[in-house]
Amino acid sequence: MSHPKPQPSVAAPAAAASVPGRFDAVVVGAGFAGLYMLHRLRGLGLMARVIEAGGGVGGTWYWNRYPGARCDTESMGYSFGFDEALQQEWQWSERYATRAEICRYLDHVADRFDLRRDIQLGTRVTTAVWDEAARAWTVGTDRGAALTAAHLVMASGCLSSWSLPDIPGRESFRGVAHHTGNWPHEQVDFAGKRVAVIGTGSSGVQAIPLIAQEAAHVTVFQRTPSFSVPAGPLELDPALELELKARYAAYREEQRSSLFGVPFPANEQTAVAATPEEREREYAARWRTGGIGILVAYADLLTDRVASESIAEFFRDRIRETVQDPAVAERLCPRGYAPGTKRLVVDIEYYETYNRDNVTLVDVRETPILEITPTGIRTAEGELVLDVIVYATGFDAMTGALLKVDIRGRDGVSLRDVWADGPRAYLGVAIAGFPNLFTITGPGSPSVLSNVVVSIEQHVEWIADLLAALRDRGLATAEATPEAQQEWVEHVGAVAQATLFPATPAWYSGSNIAGKPRVFMPYVGGVGVYRDECAAIAAQGYAGFALAR
Repeated sequence: MSHPKPQPSVAAPAAAASVPGRFDAVVVGAGFAGLYMLHRLRGLGLMARVIEAGGGVGGTWYWNRYPGARCDTESMGYSFGFDEALQQEWQWSERYATRAEICRYLDHVADRFDLRRDIQLGTRVTTAVWDEAARAWTVGTDRGAALTAAHLVMASGCLSSWSLPDIPGRESFRGVAHHTGNWPHEQVDFAGKRVAVIGTGSSGVQAIPLIAQEAAHVTVFQRTPSFSVPAGPLELDPALELELKARYAAYREEQRSSLFGVPFPANEQTAVAATPEEREREYAARWRTGGIGILVAYADLLTDRVASESIAEFFRDRIRETVQDPAVAERLCPRGYAPGTKRLVVDIEYYETYNRDNVTLVDVRETPILEITPTGIRTAEGELVLDVIVYATGFDAMTGALLKVDIRGRDGVSLRDVWADGPRAYLGVAIAGFPNLFTITGPGSPSVLSNVVVSIEQHVEWIADLLAALRDRGLATAEATPEAQQEWVEHVGAVAQATLFPATPAWYSGSNIAGKPRVFMPYVGGVGVYRDECAAIAAQGYAGFALAR
């Protein structure tokens, strides 16, 4: 499962840098967040360097090259809104952009704003240590050279630390094995192969239909079935594109004030107040439209168990209508949790794939995997001989990439130790005891419960404004106070408890990672509400931050 390490591509340091390796800011990651952060830092006249482990820009999308990888948010909204010319000149080819098209877009952004000269590729940040005397971060990498910066911005992504299952014998397999989150650059040949796919979350649901079109046989190992909604039409209506581009500014404001960062037509009526016939019509209409807008079909689908069960049964009925084998259909029907409290998946003919003769579904709760052998997978029913194993087993979400770096704040205190019982952050952007450290879409912000590009833009702009305020006021450091952090953590928890989210074991709360503290990490109060709260804090002179000269 190892791949050649990308070679570093290092442009010349910013011309204004007076000391080699010393910058105003170091940014970790060159995806959406890192690219925009660099652009905004330059706009402030600050010297910045982006460090990226991959061999190109793109962040999560650089690595997730598995078959069928595409965004589940519509492409015209899953894009930057900070530059009018950029959003007018770029033309998406499909309603939901593929991974390849998203990477082409981010390459275009990097070139259009001349960002590459300040991006160091093929380099992984390993350590970051706060130097109190120097009021600066010392950042170490696997390339040996250390960088020094007054500010450290972690733009390392919420879904970038991929996770392998702890199955005995995993390393013994002599066939081909890949994780969807670390897919090779060369094409993987499935033609005529016996393939196992372990996992039926978002990447599994996207990959399985395409793998099944090539492979001799695909065996899907499912632990917990996902609620999945059809993508709907994939074609991007040219008339709709023109109409949206004509009112892009208004559309962006609708995104920023919405619940999920996508201005779905919301229904303020509750499902429990509607008749069964009304619910059926509403769910069916949204099902035909496709996409995750079905979650706002009624106002109480994420807060009321009766309401959530009504839409859950609608999903299950669609599965039963599609899958021809009744026993397979029932295994694919999710139960025991509310739709949306695990990530709602958007699929392209996923359920139809189980009608193929070359696809078998194994429920590991009924037939657990005992071990991986040199030639395949052994269950209680015997050994399955395989050529390829695909691990679609997800990520150590939200905190995984942050904690892979040995980050040490005041007095050498480790972030791993501070977060031993779960992540604690102020607004999801700053951490008490770690001055001038900023986390884009970190724990305690809407992040993974939103159109993440909208949340990224808001965080980047807010951080940039804070840095400008520090400079204008002759200040050197900004650090979340323990009191403000505690109050925010309690608020995030209280808002979550008013919903059905905490009752569901999911990667939102770390339940997919053995030994990870069970803490519901994202802020579920909504993108618009969160944005207003951040704006109010900034207007109060950055209340909750200790600012020092």
